[in-house]
Amino acid sequence: MAFDLYVVTDEAIGFGRSHARQAELALRGGADIIQLRDKTLPDDQLLRVAEEIRHLTRDAGALFIVNDSPAIAFACGADGLHLGQQDIPVATARKHAPPGFLIGTSVGSVAEAVSAERAGADYLALSPVFATTSKADAGNGFGLARLKDIRDATRLPLIAIGGITHVNVGSVIDAGADGVAVISAVVGAEDISAAAAEMKARILAAKQQGSSPYF
Repeated sequence: MAFDLYVVTDEAIGFGRSHARQAELALRGGADIIQLRDKTLPDDQLLRVAEEIRHLTRDAGALFIVNDSPAIAFACGADGLHLGQQDIPVATARKHAPPGFLIGTSVGSVAEAVSAERAGADYLALSPVFATTSKADAGNGFGLARLKDIRDATRLPLIAIGGITHVNVGSVIDAGADGVAVISAVVGAEDISAAAAEMKARILAAKQQGSSPYF
């Protein structure tokens, strides 16, 4: 499975475009994973949105991840669930997940990464790598040195999230990330498909050449 470009939808910065529309446009640009994250919608509305994105991602051959809510993720047939450090434990979610279901988790330290791997996580996300305005409670960025330390401590796919742009994406790939998760750099762009395609190209170029030609 590809973890290159992981796009998180956000209606607050999407120029009035719905979660599903953002997902559709990002998929056209080559997104490998779409994550639905909305802490304001009631469960019945969130489930309808999740089901719509489930259809879009299935048609595109991409993965679909739901943030925080195991119930919504299981009900809509998502490929996986993403958990924060304050959400239910990875091991608990794993007990109730169907076979093959992906569980990812945000980490901020080597200790959290090692603990998540032992608990059964399928992938890790260092959050945030850089300071970001897309998530109010994200805090300051952990930086590339932390990313390298976590890369050395785990074999799990490692996603970098937080403050990643078309300019600095090569640096996080060089530091050991398998992919990047973005919000504003793609869904906050006027042309989501073009922004996704450019980000994907820069990720692949950095992987192929060892360092980004754009950096």
